[in-house]
Amino acid sequence: QVHLVESGGGLVQPGGSLRLSCATSGGKLDHYPIAWFRQAPGKEREAVSCIGNRKDNTPLYVDSVKDRFSIFRDDTENTVYLQMNSLKPEDTGVYVCGADVNIGAVTCLLNAFIYDYWGQGTQVTVSS
Repeated sequence: QVHLVESGGGLVQPGGSLRLSCATSGGKLDHYPIAWFRQAPGKEREAVSCIGNRKDNTPLYVDSVKDRFSIFRDDTENTVYLQMNSLKPEDTGVYVCGADVNIGAVTCLLNAFIYDYWGQGTQVTVSS
């Protein structure tokens, strides 16, 4: 079982930056594709970004965050980060990370159905 914990959220003004962390105390995150999703009030959960496991660190981004967000791993910290720059009010939501622990999973997909474990989320609010 993989227990994921997100952190790093907060209140930031438009144009500001935040770095979210997705960590685990069980298992090695570099074994799994990891994704970030977000959910705004009254809206469905949407994909933000994902990264493959240690064999394929190719990142994917939803169009609305390309060139602003960056996903990367720090395997020494057993953590996946989401660096968010040039934040906009529409980036507001609860951000959750998910892990795909299926045997043989290497690449990631921006599809919530493939992720087996989720954290509780961290709130990001972009407002002036």
